[in-house]
Amino acid sequence: MRKAVEDKKEDILEGTDRHESVTIMAPLLIGEDSRHRGPLIDLAVDLAAKSAGFRRSLPAGSLTTLADLVRSMNCYYSNLIEGHDTHPIDIERALRNDYSADPKKRDLQLEAKAHIAVQRWIDDGNLRGLAVSADAIREIHRRFGELLPEDMLWVEEPDTHERLRVVPGELRHRDVRVGRHIPVSPGAVPRFLAHFEKVYGAVGKTDAILAAAAAHHRLLWIHPFLDGNGRVARLMSHAMLLESLDTGAAWSVARGLARNEAAYKGHLTECDLPRRNDLDGRGNLSEEALASFTRFFLETCIDQVTFMEGLMQPDRLRTRILLWVEEETRLNKLPPKAGSLIEAILYRGELPRGDVAGILGLTTRHARRIVSALIERGVFVSKGPRDPLLLAFPAALASRWMPGLFPERVVE
Repeated sequence: MRKAVEDKKEDILEGTDRHESVTIMAPLLIGEDSRHRGPLIDLAVDLAAKSAGFRRSLPAGSLTTLADLVRSMNCYYSNLIEGHDTHPIDIERALRNDYSADPKKRDLQLEAKAHIAVQRWIDDGNLRGLAVSADAIREIHRRFGELLPEDMLWVEEPDTHERLRVVPGELRHRDVRVGRHIPVSPGAVPRFLAHFEKVYGAVGKTDAILAAAAAHHRLLWIHPFLDGNGRVARLMSHAMLLESLDTGAAWSVARGLARNEAAYKGHLTECDLPRRNDLDGRGNLSEEALASFTRFFLETCIDQVTFMEGLMQPDRLRTRILLWVEEETRLNKLPPKAGSLIEAILYRGELPRGDVAGILGLTTRHARRIVSALIERGVFVSKGPRDPLLLAFPAALASRWMPGLFPERVVE
């Protein structure tokens, strides 16, 4: 829970409703007559084109397995913004129920696993058309919180040192302070979330892209939960972009936000400020600050699509993977002819199991041993024992296959 040390006990009120008007949250969108709107629309159109182009460029069969890696990456960077550093290799281990003996590291692994479970639920289409609804926002928080270890459901009031339990999916019943910003009173939260849903749920396709940024801040401004608001806002924005851009979950804005954390948090703080003058929109809050954050958010999205597109460029990806295969084979860490199988799957996108023996010129039994070795290394995955083989993107190999995706770490 982000709260200033200077919080005073009298600021923390139980269940109060100060009857604030929802108009104090305006503007929620960049107005039709705003001088900022044109350049932002251009950015939204550019982002839509780049995202669609990237998805079309992906090798056949790779979208599903790439999305698995991106979920770990998104989880890593979103939690990193909150000061929780759980490397994707440790996240991947947690997904296999391989936890650290260190209780703190184990809790972080469980937190990451919870985040991925919620994002997978979103990626499966469960929030289509619902991402900005009050029920969906509470459901994101509930699903995330219910999977957290008990120790992570407690926060401490910095001034009084009172320990407070965060109830998954429950709106806050107390006043809070976030830096210099005092969010709306707890009794007003449902009213503001209803207005939030009404406005953002009615936008058109182009405005939906802009709204992913604007809604991101306004949800944090409302601060509906005692803790976990940042993760919920980023997951909500992910759901909005997933629908408005049909991203296929193949890229994540969280990486860009974390890599520019100071700018990200600076923009959010600026958006809390009131309108500066008569040229700064017509609402209570600064339209210029909201437009600046929207520009930052969209440019960050474009940068991340461009980055992922470069990593997945077929010829370069193939070169990096086959170089790794050659080294592993030379070190006897992969069986001979494994490279031929990987090259075939890179070319085809997916590989029917019945084709493996013929490609390798081996007996079925020998071919199965090679497939098993590649599955064990996490290179191949398959939905079932008779389903086609797909190329996986394991976090442990990302530093070689997809350099720069996240900080390198030596596998223990």
